[in-house]
Amino acid sequence: MYKRFLIKDLKVLLYGKIFFSTFVDPFKTPNLFKKETEYALRGLIYIQSQNSAGRRPGIAEIADEIDAPHFYTAKILQRLAKQGYVESTKGKGGGFSFNAELPDLSLKTIITAIEGNHLFTGCGIGLKECSSENPCPIHDQFAPIRDSIERLVENETIQSLAEKVSAGDDSVLGRRK
Repeated sequence: MYKRFLIKDLKVLLYGKIFFSTFVDPFKTPNLFKKETEYALRGLIYIQSQNSAGRRPGIAEIADEIDAPHFYTAKILQRLAKQGYVESTKGKGGGFSFNAELPDLSLKTIITAIEGNHLFTGCGIGLKECSSENPCPIHDQFAPIRDSIERLVENETIQSLAEKVSAGDDSVLGRRK
């Protein structure tokens, strides 16, 4: 346990608490986003891929396909529906869908809606005040990584990832093999 704790502290020091807000198993790949954000992104990608095939999936199907808890998936998608990112229809023939007339939805929009903007503006070691004028010890190394992640999620959309799924790349959904 002592050795694992030291590894966690080292990762927090190197990468910042943005990436590691909970205990980290040194043999497991760390998550960049909260579970809620991961499920939201994967759920929306699945919904879009099914909408492209003329279907509106329901909660149970979505949760099963993205390997997420049903209740938690329902809570996340209901909140995203209330915020207008996806539409929800009840009853027979119901399910989730995107309004095709709206512009493509960037990953950054969803990430920011769930987690806020801290991932794209925060300090690599969690300081409240960190900038080019008042840098932390890793600011010059961390800022380009943070900015690169921001560009990636600004340019990638739910729709573009759903196209990859439709083309056979199911890895985006996190399905169990």
